[in-house]
Amino acid sequence: MTVHCQIAGGVALITIDNPPLNVLGQATRTGLEAAIGQAVEAGVGRIVLTGAGRAFVAGADAREFDGPPLAPHLNEILARLAKLPIPTVAAINGTALGGGCEIALACRYRIAAPSAVLGLPEVTLGIVPGSGGTQRLPRLTGIAVAVDLIGQGRSVKAAEALDLGMIDAIAEDPVAAAKALDEVTLRGAIVADVRPAPEADAAATEAARGLVARRMPGQTAPLIAIGLVEAAAEHSLEANLAAERKAFLDLRGADQSRAMRHIFFAERSALSAGKAFPAPAGAIETAIVVGGGNMGAAIAYALAGSGIQVTVVETDAAGQARAQANVDGLVQQGVKRSVLSADAAARIGARLTCTAGFDALPQVDLAIEAAFEDMEVKRGIFARLQASQPDTTILATNTSYLDVNRLADGIRDPGRFLGLHFFSPAHIMKLLEIVRGERTSAETLGMAFALAKRLGKMPVLAGVCDGFIGNRILTRYRQVADILLIEGAMPGQVDAAMRDFGMAMGPYAAQDMSGLDIAYANRKRQNLKDRTDIRYVLVADTLVEDMKRLGRKTGAGWYDYDDKGTPVPSAAVEKVILDASAGAGVTRRSFVPEEISGRILLAMIAEATDILDEGIAARPRDIDIVLVDGYGFPRWRGGLLHYADTLGTAAILRRIEELAAADPLIWRVPPLLCRLADTGTAFADLNDCTDRKRP
Repeated sequence: MTVHCQIAGGVALITIDNPPLNVLGQATRTGLEAAIGQAVEAGVGRIVLTGAGRAFVAGADAREFDGPPLAPHLNEILARLAKLPIPTVAAINGTALGGGCEIALACRYRIAAPSAVLGLPEVTLGIVPGSGGTQRLPRLTGIAVAVDLIGQGRSVKAAEALDLGMIDAIAEDPVAAAKALDEVTLRGAIVADVRPAPEADAAATEAARGLVARRMPGQTAPLIAIGLVEAAAEHSLEANLAAERKAFLDLRGADQSRAMRHIFFAERSALSAGKAFPAPAGAIETAIVVGGGNMGAAIAYALAGSGIQVTVVETDAAGQARAQANVDGLVQQGVKRSVLSADAAARIGARLTCTAGFDALPQVDLAIEAAFEDMEVKRGIFARLQASQPDTTILATNTSYLDVNRLADGIRDPGRFLGLHFFSPAHIMKLLEIVRGERTSAETLGMAFALAKRLGKMPVLAGVCDGFIGNRILTRYRQVADILLIEGAMPGQVDAAMRDFGMAMGPYAAQDMSGLDIAYANRKRQNLKDRTDIRYVLVADTLVEDMKRLGRKTGAGWYDYDDKGTPVPSAAVEKVILDASAGAGVTRRSFVPEEISGRILLAMIAEATDILDEGIAARPRDIDIVLVDGYGFPRWRGGLLHYADTLGTAAILRRIEELAAADPLIWRVPPLLCRLADTGTAFADLNDCTDRKRP
């Protein structure tokens, strides 16, 4: 049984027991409905609802959303619960999200454990609350709080929930407190359904819509959710509950919800991928980070924030001072942004030590280099690390592009060597590419996944190639964007087209943010300019070499920047582009935004298909995670290859074949794409099949 009902002393204790998170599948809803009926039939004086284990109810079973709604329906169960003449108390022992929070909102009184978390995060799955959340919450908290929590899908801890009016009390043992609650208090508690409708708050709703437009562009569910909360002040509860339910059912079958469920389950799978490798014998407790620049300092800060003692190594005293300033700056930012308390900042600071040189380094569990992208520089670092560290130390490179197998050649035991590719800023970005070299041991990979979990990162296993998964696709993205410039587009048009598609930034604004010199150095390393098998565009090289336009840090890159840092189109850059077109003998033409984004996305899909075929990524969903969590690909499109499936492999193949026929120097048809199209196979079909079963 997933729901238990114990009756004693006139109290019915209904416990939802569907481990590990007590999600509300059909069986659980059936059990809840039966338990409520049992309590009513027994004539109890109060009903207490709680969860078994660490969760109250963590939400609905999203796997059901791919099919038709299954009775009994939670909205109908909670409508009955709210109308009961028997006092009802939610004893919120742990996580109460989505439908779990809606159960609590339908009770007369709510008592939460101090560690409990409450929220209605449905918009993060492309839907809205479907069992009264948009109507009962504003009756308890007011419109302003409700549009913020529901519109953003934000969850809160018990103390904040009490301040906001979501709950009535906090107790270490909420079940005991619910049973002991005095009759006067309990009889005075009023269920949300019979409370007065909240007062309208036009300013709050408009502010919420503005926030959604900035933070969640392109998503439909948040705006619909805000509208439903707004309606709580304008229409009857009955009408609003019906409208909420209809919106919930409509959205759960829509493309955005399917896409967001896909990435949700993909991430859950990634978080459990470490189970395929041996669990480490002990945790990482000490680490060295070589390089105290922006990336190295952020890696060190992230490690120290997870409780690891970190030594940051620089080459000389000046570098040591810069590294110290960088890590101190990150700690101070954390305090300023209220991410860290003063005590937490002091603890992190105490775990961070900066030093110059490799003499007298402490012996550690993990050593990561985060130095300049140069093979010989990195090899030199690892040679010195080996000389100072025991054979048990895991050695890792944070390289973004270089060959991990070549870097491992100088390691005495290459089994303990791997790539840990953090994304900038490393203390904020949650993606971590774990790069497996051809000699990396399973035990080392087990450690890497355990470290990712400790750091709160989203781990994706990648093979060795230039750029691994994400940066290899990014390179192709930029190549095709540059070709569009030569053919007739301008940087602002390309950026706007990709933002319209849903990308967080366009490729040229992103390069200006990171610095044009970074991509320039990578092109020089690859010697792309002298290759004859690709079409190379010189515009970016001209901006760096001749004009010293490196992006925001020099006040000019692909764009000019005014005193406030606002980008504006550059006449100088436009001239370079026009001259390049003329030099290549290209007659420029105009592009509509959909053509720009469509061509770029086809190139990215083709590159991702090759990455999959080569085994650099194990599954399409791994590529989706990398693009969503590391490169600003719209979550509501489900990732690159989920999006590809909405187009269809046959349609993608036809279009790439047309492009390859017109310009074989730029376009090549991926063999795997041909096999998928020939067999009518979608990328999603490869997520759970072995290599032997692939087309």
